[in-house]
Amino acid sequence: MKIVKMPKKIVLAYSGGLDTSVILKWLQVKYKCPVVTFTADLGQGEELEPVKCKAQTLGVEEIFIEDLREEFVKDYVFPMFRANALYEGMYFLGTAIARPLIAKKQIEIAKEVGADTVAHGATGKGNDQVRFELGYYANNSKIKVISPWREWELSSRNDLINFAEKYQINIPKDKLGEAPFSTDANLLHTSSEGKILEDPWIDAPDFVYTRTKSIKDANSTPDEIIISFEQGDPVSINQKKLKAHELLSNLNEYGFNHGIGREDIVENRFVGMKSRGVYETPGGTILSKAHRAIESITLDRGEAHLKDEIMPKYAETIYNGLWFSSERLSMQSLIDVTQQKVTGDVRLQLFKGNVIVKGRRSPFSKYNLSLVSFDEVGDYNQRDAEGFIKINSLRLKQ
Repeated sequence: MKIVKMPKKIVLAYSGGLDTSVILKWLQVKYKCPVVTFTADLGQGEELEPVKCKAQTLGVEEIFIEDLREEFVKDYVFPMFRANALYEGMYFLGTAIARPLIAKKQIEIAKEVGADTVAHGATGKGNDQVRFELGYYANNSKIKVISPWREWELSSRNDLINFAEKYQINIPKDKLGEAPFSTDANLLHTSSEGKILEDPWIDAPDFVYTRTKSIKDANSTPDEIIISFEQGDPVSINQKKLKAHELLSNLNEYGFNHGIGREDIVENRFVGMKSRGVYETPGGTILSKAHRAIESITLDRGEAHLKDEIMPKYAETIYNGLWFSSERLSMQSLIDVTQQKVTGDVRLQLFKGNVIVKGRRSPFSKYNLSLVSFDEVGDYNQRDAEGFIKINSLRLKQ
């Protein structure tokens, strides 16, 4: 019989909500060892002091709350956007890109406090369990992992509430019944899924959306902005230099006011099932359109098409939790080489859910006016096209 070694100290990814508060107490009761909490501020828009207070009331002595907004956007979101990554053509990977950073920080904290185990609150049906745990093992192959949703006897929301009441865990009043849906939020996006959103034929109610105005309530006058890029990353809006997280926050505000960035998606989860989710990515939607626009004049055709070929693989790699994998790092290296001259300005109009490219310019522009103009002869001999067409037609004539 295999003897299972009990953990000596656990670091829990803790949000302060019902699920992770119950998990915190459950870990304390089951394993009878210290539990350290770690809460990442990724710009989810919530006050985090109550999270600290709640952990303290549950007897936690080591509480870590870290502001990771700049690192999240600069080192995770922006590299992903250099690739124009979209999973299954629609999803900006807002949840998927946050998990590797949280996992890495958990492992760092575990080393700092001498913990041999980490734990998370992801369910056994979703993608996040995979993302967290692959992130843990990539940063510490020897770490022990506890996933309570795969181990405990609690099987429903009522079970969690009963457990919370038994151990006098404070439950917000709006959590005393079945939650209408679950959400995840950070600076890049908000995702909502489950319960009232499970039927893909039924409209998502208006109250699901928190990061974007509806089209009918969006601003009645357009905004025009200029986003400036340096080597593939945005650095300023309207000539005002901003830190990475400030720039994305600024774009989020524009997106909110103009109803930009809503997507209702049925996606294929890594674990094998389909899932319906409602996503809001206001700033990311604007940024994606702008990045494509600046690339259109700075990338060679071969570079641009190669990027588009590998993008689905790159996006799937992130979606599946393999941010730290050798293949993602290899693809990132290739992508980053293509971005060396992706520098310049993109002028956009934002209005009623639309992101409209109005202009683009770059000191490294490959756009040659004399070649494309109908009014200039330039270096292009139109007669050369005849031979080009004949050669390309050979396979069609056989």
